[in-house]
Amino acid sequence: MQTETSFPHLLQAYFTERLMHQRHASPHTIASYRTTFCLLLQFAQQQLHKAPSSLSLADLAAPFLSAFLEHLEQARGNRASSRNARLAALHSFFHYAALYAPQYSALIHRVLAIPSKRTEQTDIAFLTRPEIEALLAAPSQATWTGRRDRTLLLSAVQTGLRVSELTGWRCQDVVLGTGAHVHCSGKGRKERCTP
Repeated sequence: MQTETSFPHLLQAYFTERLMHQRHASPHTIASYRTTFCLLLQFAQQQLHKAPSSLSLADLAAPFLSAFLEHLEQARGNRASSRNARLAALHSFFHYAALYAPQYSALIHRVLAIPSKRTEQTDIAFLTRPEIEALLAAPSQATWTGRRDRTLLLSAVQTGLRVSELTGWRCQDVVLGTGAHVHCSGKGRKERCTP
């Protein structure tokens, strides 16, 4: 096998070129994917008795990766949703590997065919009017931090913004007067204006 398509080289290029430069993935995505591969490399070292630097794509066949995903659920106690997030990272890497290691097309195809597990969708709960009033009454109006916290809570209730969107506000993001709205950058770098 050529050095350019070795597993260690592909993995490094996947993180440095694909995720960071081409996809401009968020630091959270990169950290999550890095954790996935750290767990995979540890699992491979235990099961295959190979150092991460000596692994090849051939070692990462679909049955091995299925065993890894099963290990996450059984030994580590991960839920199906966490398992699916790890699988998404693996699928992303193997989509990238398909471009640079066509000699492994059959193996890659089988890995990409590993399905996600079904997860139960929980209903989104909402606060009732008395719960909202109790929440807004909790911060002390006598202190600056209490007034700040009440303002943030009131804004969250009225706009439905996520905590990360609220904490990312700048003064210029709040427009008062006619057509009052807030501008925020949300999950996935999506920008929106909310009345």
